[in-house]
Amino acid sequence: MAGGRSGTHPLRGRQVECETLDRLVASVQGGHSSVLVLRGDVGIGKSALLDYVRESADGCRVARAVGVESERELAFGGLHQLCSPFLNRLGRLPAPQRDALGTAFGVAAGPPPDRFLVGLAVLSLLADAAEQEPLICVVDDAQWLDKVSAQTLAFVARRLLAERIGLVMAVRRHALEAEFAVLPRLTVGRLSDSDARDLLTSVIPGRLDERVRNRIVAETQGNPLALLELPRGLSPAELAGGFGRPDARPLASQIEESFLSRVQALPPGTRQLLLIAAAEPVGDVTLLARAAATLGVEESAASPAEAAGLITIGARVRFRHPVVRSAAYRVATAEARQRVHRALADATDPDTDPDRRAWHLANATAGADETVAEELERSADRAQARGGVAAAAAFLERATELTSDPAARGARALAAARAKHQAGGYDAARELLDAASLCPLDEHQFARAELLRGQIVFDSMSAADALPVLLKAARRWEPLDAELARQTYRDTLHAALIIDRLPVGAQLPDIARAALAAPPGPPPQRNDLLLRGLAMMIVDGYQAGAPLVLRALEALCTEETSREEGLGWFPLAARMAFDVWDFDSNTVLSARLVELARAAGALSVLPSALLQLVSNRVLAGELTHADTLIAEAQAIGEATGSRYLAHYVSLVTEPWKGREAEMLKAIDAMTRDADLHQGGPGNILSASEWAKAVLYNGLGRYEEAYTAAERGAENLRELGLAIRSMVELVEAAARSGRPARAAEAAHRLADMARASGTDWALGVSAMVRAQVSAGPAGEALYREAIERLGRTGVRVTHARAHLLYGEWLRRENRRADAREQLSTAHEALSRIGVTGFAERAWHELRAAGATAPRRTAESRTALTAQEAQIARLAGGGMTNPEIGAQLFISPHTVEWHLRKVYAKLGVHSRKQLGGAVLEGTAITT
Repeated sequence: MAGGRSGTHPLRGRQVECETLDRLVASVQGGHSSVLVLRGDVGIGKSALLDYVRESADGCRVARAVGVESERELAFGGLHQLCSPFLNRLGRLPAPQRDALGTAFGVAAGPPPDRFLVGLAVLSLLADAAEQEPLICVVDDAQWLDKVSAQTLAFVARRLLAERIGLVMAVRRHALEAEFAVLPRLTVGRLSDSDARDLLTSVIPGRLDERVRNRIVAETQGNPLALLELPRGLSPAELAGGFGRPDARPLASQIEESFLSRVQALPPGTRQLLLIAAAEPVGDVTLLARAAATLGVEESAASPAEAAGLITIGARVRFRHPVVRSAAYRVATAEARQRVHRALADATDPDTDPDRRAWHLANATAGADETVAEELERSADRAQARGGVAAAAAFLERATELTSDPAARGARALAAARAKHQAGGYDAARELLDAASLCPLDEHQFARAELLRGQIVFDSMSAADALPVLLKAARRWEPLDAELARQTYRDTLHAALIIDRLPVGAQLPDIARAALAAPPGPPPQRNDLLLRGLAMMIVDGYQAGAPLVLRALEALCTEETSREEGLGWFPLAARMAFDVWDFDSNTVLSARLVELARAAGALSVLPSALLQLVSNRVLAGELTHADTLIAEAQAIGEATGSRYLAHYVSLVTEPWKGREAEMLKAIDAMTRDADLHQGGPGNILSASEWAKAVLYNGLGRYEEAYTAAERGAENLRELGLAIRSMVELVEAAARSGRPARAAEAAHRLADMARASGTDWALGVSAMVRAQVSAGPAGEALYREAIERLGRTGVRVTHARAHLLYGEWLRRENRRADAREQLSTAHEALSRIGVTGFAERAWHELRAAGATAPRRTAESRTALTAQEAQIARLAGGGMTNPEIGAQLFISPHTVEWHLRKVYAKLGVHSRKQLGGAVLEGTAITT
C-alpha cells in the first residue's frame, strides 16, 4: 500500500497510530525525549508499527531489542540486546556507572551492581550515543523481557527529558508489566470492518464469496495477523462458498493454531530446525548451524520454512512473529525438546556463555542430576555477581528440582527462596521456604529460614504481621551468631517503633525485653549501648535508657565506622539522636547516613536517610535546603516507581509553610500510597496528627491543634513524633483553656529533658514550662529557653520561643518589650519561610502597636524543587555527571535545567550559584 509520512500511511487503518509515532520521531529530531508503550492483543499490529517507526526515523539511529519468553530468567538479556551497539562508549561513563554496567553485562568483574546504578548507566550510555545523532529505541514483546531489563528500561523511560531519545515498546494487552503501567501508552485496537475487508482482499487471490468475507472479518475481529494468516488454512471451496465448519475458539488461540498447523505441515527436518531456533532465542546463526549439525539436520531444511514466510535466516535468525516461535516449540514432544536443548548445550561455548549452556542442560534433563545442579549453582553465583537476582533465583530453583539428596535440596531451596525474595517473588519464595522446611536443615539453616520468612512477611504483607516472626528469628540466632541476633533485634525494634498499631503477641515492651535478655554482641560496644539504651527506654522508662543512648551516639559520631556498619546502625542512631534531643549528633549522623547511602547506591536506605536529614534541616531553619532534599526523594520515588516516601518526606516541611490544602493533600497521598504498599517507613497516624498540630498552632487554630496533638501524643513509647506532638500539645492546650492538661504535658517533657541534659532538651523544657507558669517565674523560663536554644542549631524552635515570649509580654501589657521579641521572631520566621508562625508574629506585632511589613515567600524568585537542588549542587562544585548520578538524570538534562536556573536568577555561571543567592529563592511545586 502506497503512502508516505506526509500523506497516506503504509499501514492500512493505522493513520492515528502512525501520526502519533510521527510526532514522537519529530520530537526526538527536535531535541526532546519521547516515550510510548504500544499495547494490544496478539497479532493486532504492534510489531508492524515498530517497523514503521524504524523505517520512518529519518536521520536517527535505531536500536532494537526483542523479549523472548524462554529468556525471561536470564538477567540483563533484553538490555544487552539494546545496548550492545553502544558498548564501545562504555569508557566514557563515570567510573561507578561504567563498572556497574560492565559487571551486569559480564564484561568486567566486580561486586553485584545496584540495579538503579545500572539504570543510570544505561541512561547515560544512550544519552551519550544520542549526542552524535538522535536515537530511537524499539522493544518488541516487552512483556517477555527479563525482570531486571524491564525495570531498567522503565527507569530510563521515567528519567528521559532533554535527550534526543525516543523509546517505543510493544506489550500484549493482558500482560502489561507493572513497570510500564505509569508510562505513556497507546492502545492499538481492531481494524474497522472496511479496512479489514480491504486487507483481506489484498492477500486472497481470486474471487472471494462476499458472505465468506463478512464471516472472516467478523471472526477475526479486525485483527491484522488473523486476517493475513487464517485464510491460508482454508480450502478454495471454503473461500468460495464458506463450506467449512465454524471455529468458536478465542481469536488468539485461532492464530496460534493456524501457525501450529502450518508448522506441522512442514517436513520433519524443517520442524526440527525451527525447534532449534525456537529454543535458542538469541538468534545466533552459527550456534543454530552447530546444533543442527549435531542432530543431523541439513542446511537445506530451512528452505520450506523460509518459503512459508515463517522464518528468515540472515545475519540473525528471525521468526515472522513471536507466535511462530511459540508454535514451533509447542508442537514438539518433551523428548524432542530435551534432545534439542542437549544439542544446544553441546554447541554453546562453556567459556564464553556458561550460563546459557547450563540453562540448556537443565532443560535437557528429565530427572535428578547433581552435575547439572552444580552447574546451575555456579550460574546463580555469576548472576548474583552481576546483580541479576531474578536469574539467580531461576537457576537455584531449577537446581533444587534436579537435586535428589534431601540435605542438599534443602540448602538449595533455602538459597533459591532468598534469591526469590530479593527479586520480589514473594509467593515463590514462600513456596521454596516450605519446600526447604521438609528437608533436614541444620540449626543455622533453620534460623536463616525463620529470618527470611519474617523478612518476606515484612516486605509483602505488613510490618505488624512480621514482628512476631522476626522476634522468633532473633531468639533463634542468639546461641548461633550474637552479632546477627543483635542486628535482628535492632531491625525488629526499629520496625516496631514505626508501626501505628502493634499486633497482639508482638508488643513493643516484649520485643525490648527480649533484646535486653540477649547476650552482648562482639565489639564495638557502642552498638550494644545503643540497642540496650533504646530497649531500656521502652521497658524501664525514658530516664533509664537515655544516658546509654547519648554515650552510644557520642561514640558513633567520633569513632570510625565502616560503610556496612554505618548503613546498618546509623538509621536507628540518627532517629535516637532526635529522640534524646541531641541535635549535634542528629546533624552529623543524618548527613553521614545520606552520604553513605548515596556512595553505596543503597536506595533501600537512601529515602529514609533523606527523611532524617530533611527533619534536621527543617529544625535548623533551612527549608530551602530541605526542599531540595525532598526533590531528591521524589526523584528516587519516580526512579523506583514508589512515591510513598517522597510524600512522607514532604510532610516534614508542609506544616511549617502554613498551607493547609497542600498539607492535607500530602497526608492523603501518603496514606493512599502507604495502603498500596502495605505499610511503610513511618507512623502514618502519628505523622499526620503531628503535622496538623504544627500547622494549626501556626495558624492560631488552637482547638484543632489540640485535637491533633492529643492523638499524635497518645503513645509516647513510640518516641519520635509522639514526643514532638507533646510539645505542640502544651501550646495548644494552654491557648485553648486547658491549663491542667498543658501543665501535665509540660511536666512529662521536663522529666525527659533532665534525662537528656542537652541545651535543646532543656530549652524546650523551659519553653513549655513557661507557658504554664505565671509572673516572674514564667518570664525567667522564657529567657532561659531563648538563651539555651540560641546555643543550638535549632533555629525554628528558637524563633518560636521569641514569639511565645513576645505574646506573653503583650498579654502582660509590656508593649515595647513585646515588640522587640515579636520583631525578632517575625524576622527569623519570615526569613526561614515558616509562613504560618511568621503570620502569627505579624498579627501580634500589629496588636502591640508596630507597623511591620509583611514578608512572603511569593516575593522571591521561584525555582522548581529540582532546579533548586541542581543549582545547590552545581554551586557546591559538583560536575554535571556527578549531579546526574545523584538525581538519576543524564548530564544533558542537568545542563538543560541549569540554563533555566541561570535565566530565572539572572546569573551566568556556576560560580554565581552561591548559598546566598539560593536562600533568596522560593521553591515551587
